[in-house]
Amino acid sequence: MTAPTVPARPDPGARLRPVPWRRMAWVTWRQHQLALIWVTGLLGALALWLWAIGLQLHRAYAAAVTCHPAASIACSDLVFGFNSRDTFLSNGYVLQAIPALIGAFAGAPVLARELETGTFRYAWTQGFGRWRWTLAKLVPLAVVVTAAAGAFGVLLSWYYQPYVASQNLSLTEWSPLSGGLFDLRGVVFAAWTLAAFAIGSLAGLLIRRVVPAIVATLAAYAALAVAAGLYLRPHYLRPLVIRNLINPPGSAWVVGQWWTMGGRFAFAGDRDAGGMPPMNYLQQVCPHIAPAAATGKLSPTAVVQCFSRHGYTLLTSYQPSSRFWPFQWIESGWLVALSALLIATTAWLVRRRAI
Repeated sequence: MTAPTVPARPDPGARLRPVPWRRMAWVTWRQHQLALIWVTGLLGALALWLWAIGLQLHRAYAAAVTCHPAASIACSDLVFGFNSRDTFLSNGYVLQAIPALIGAFAGAPVLARELETGTFRYAWTQGFGRWRWTLAKLVPLAVVVTAAAGAFGVLLSWYYQPYVASQNLSLTEWSPLSGGLFDLRGVVFAAWTLAAFAIGSLAGLLIRRVVPAIVATLAAYAALAVAAGLYLRPHYLRPLVIRNLINPPGSAWVVGQWWTMGGRFAFAGDRDAGGMPPMNYLQQVCPHIAPAAATGKLSPTAVVQCFSRHGYTLLTSYQPSSRFWPFQWIESGWLVALSALLIATTAWLVRRRAI
């Protein structure tokens, strides 16, 4: 007689071996290769475009700088030609949308798409585990987009170099530390891209819908960028203060200007009254100052000289342009720390909360 074989019972103490990290990386690549391809394609296309127009910009700058005599008509035409090139990119605000777009369209859908469709339940039964599944998705993607943004930031620094070195030629007056250009040069562009990706990942986990997570990522990134530019960056290091000068030395970033008299704020205590006093005070203190015939405006130097004779002092706080790299490392440091905190929070929430 024959009897059916009884299958061996599994050992209750035995545990399934977790899926290796290399296989999880392969799964991440298979699932998100389209996002990585469009990020690479976007940055690559922009890089080719900036390289093409950047060569023309550098040639125009070199021709304007080396032209002699500088007061000749030919040299003036070269300077005008340099100033008229790509003026819509000279302030940098157009390209600041790139990190936000990467965070919204590459970071927000990473977790939101699987949570929205419910495919995460199958992934958790394959030996991945919640937190390993989260880290395997977020960390490699964050490294790739940050590296791509870092390479693109090097090109941006090269492209904007003529504007940085041509304060005497360019019609646009700005400081390398001010908003617009500071976010694009050096290492901080990659740090902002990483922060946008981390914001998008957390928004996707919390909202669990792709489109609302994209909108939330754009809003959160914009709020963080505005707060950093207006409230954080001016105070990374203590500003320097000069007296009775409208323009600080070099291409410094003016943080604030105010008038004082007798050690107190003048003009109703306005902390940032600007370089020109109110018109009613101007007419009372210096009624003899007349606008310049060429421009039709009052000379700031004449106003400061007149008011200083009457006991007023113009104080200007500024950040010198020599602090560009310290500011770069300070801002990149807290952005990387914030990104690591957001990614760690995302992994903790996936592991702890019921989804």
